[in-house]
Amino acid sequence: MISALNQLVDLVEEHLAEELDVHALAAGLGTTEYHLRRMFSSLAGMPLSEYVRRRRMTVAAADVVRGEADLLGIAVRYGYGSTEAFGRAFRAVHGAGPRDVRRDGGPLRTQPRLRIRLTVEGSIPMDTRLIDRPAFRLVGHAVRIPLVHRGVNPHIQRHITALPPEEHLRLKALGDTEPAGLLQVSDDVDPDGAEGSELTYLHGVALSRETAAPDDLDAIEVPAGTWAVFRTAGPHPQALQTTWAATATEWFPSNPWLLRPGPSIVTILERAEDFSTATCELWLPVEPA
Repeated sequence: MISALNQLVDLVEEHLAEELDVHALAAGLGTTEYHLRRMFSSLAGMPLSEYVRRRRMTVAAADVVRGEADLLGIAVRYGYGSTEAFGRAFRAVHGAGPRDVRRDGGPLRTQPRLRIRLTVEGSIPMDTRLIDRPAFRLVGHAVRIPLVHRGVNPHIQRHITALPPEEHLRLKALGDTEPAGLLQVSDDVDPDGAEGSELTYLHGVALSRETAAPDDLDAIEVPAGTWAVFRTAGPHPQALQTTWAATATEWFPSNPWLLRPGPSIVTILERAEDFSTATCELWLPVEPA
């Protein structure tokens, strides 16, 4: 996977002015576009599309400063149909328009070319199990919210606290299959994992396919497949988020599995009364590499 990601970075450099065919590259490397995008965003700290835009504008800035071509010619060279579209992208990266930079020589914010390496020094063992599960159903209360990478997501917090206490008890009594207990479900996540991108969050439980779901609850149908289950313990949500990040930096590069599209699920096994610490399981849908 590390080799595949570095080949992806090389392809970006070779085709800065063109649309990147990530699907074809992934197929040629024996992986999937979904997994490649998820791993890139986790390791690079930004979506692939953002990295491409930053690199494109970094290289374009040299042409702008040199003044060897008119701005429309530079815009077309880097895949933009007008100076206005090019100017918006340029300003988003550098904080100034191309005409200002051509006149003043800056400011310029350079995006260095990435080189992704796997560092094993200081790694810790990950408590993981692999489970084959038949199709099941996730039911509960769903809402569309923005993705937050670190700390407590206030949108999730508001969604959960808005539910009356008796509804939590009702949901917990409904669950009849693994993952057990009240679940935190993230679905329809952008493969690039961009901060602020929308996802579907469901607070609910898992039901077997044979169990009827109440009409007043939202439902997500989950097909049969394999799940990697990671156990975490410690300060909450920091320990969970650290483990989530480590799946990309340590577990997937070292194991013959790929992420597949589907919901990610967190179940709380134990927790402090004030939720400052917790023992959790993180369920991620996977398929053989």
